[in-house]
Amino acid sequence: MTDKMKFDEEMATEYDKGVRRTLPTYDGLFKLVRAYLHANTEPKTNLIIVGAGGGNELTTFGSANPEWTFTAVDPAAPMLEIARLKADQLKMADRVEFIEGTIDDVKTDKLYDAATCLLVLHFIQDKDEKLHLLKKIRKHLAPGAPFVLASMYGDTRKPVFDELFSLWKAYWLDTTDLSEAEVEEMEKSVRDLSFIPEEEIAHLLQEAGFGKITKFFTTNMFGGWICKAT
Repeated sequence: MTDKMKFDEEMATEYDKGVRRTLPTYDGLFKLVRAYLHANTEPKTNLIIVGAGGGNELTTFGSANPEWTFTAVDPAAPMLEIARLKADQLKMADRVEFIEGTIDDVKTDKLYDAATCLLVLHFIQDKDEKLHLLKKIRKHLAPGAPFVLASMYGDTRKPVFDELFSLWKAYWLDTTDLSEAEVEEMEKSVRDLSFIPEEEIAHLLQEAGFGKITKFFTTNMFGGWICKAT
């Protein structure tokens, strides 16, 4: 095993631990998404994964659906390398096209049967850029194709938002050896992410060209929405 592969495996392990502490129901979310996609697509489905770094969509969706093919898009080279590693380990690399970049780097003449964008939207600060991303995803989907979005959300002006952060902090303190000061530093960086109320997320999806918008998942500051290209 090369040093590079060792490094990637260490990164993958740390990423998988961290994301499950941030979102304790992470695995449940992915299983629900897989079930929704499986129920709303054909056996030979071509799925685009926007924000595929880490490879957990490939792991969860690809193993259970041997005829699915994937386009995995992510601008972060180290994270996309983790996804490549997992695809190799599952012997499904021949079913995956990797694109180091954003949705703007995907070929415009290709339509997909389904799409996911999980835990990405809150990293995009500008609301117009969020809308641009969702519109571009819609343009890459066939009419009626399912789309799943998951994101952190919330109204930062309401007291309940601070209560949810208190729970987030308590969970990190309860499940790690980090000090309260270290978790508070983490909290500062998380609060700098782009939180918008769930009503605005639903409105963005509608404006981007999606219908049958349904919220199906909630854990603390995270939400998930299923919808279809109209």
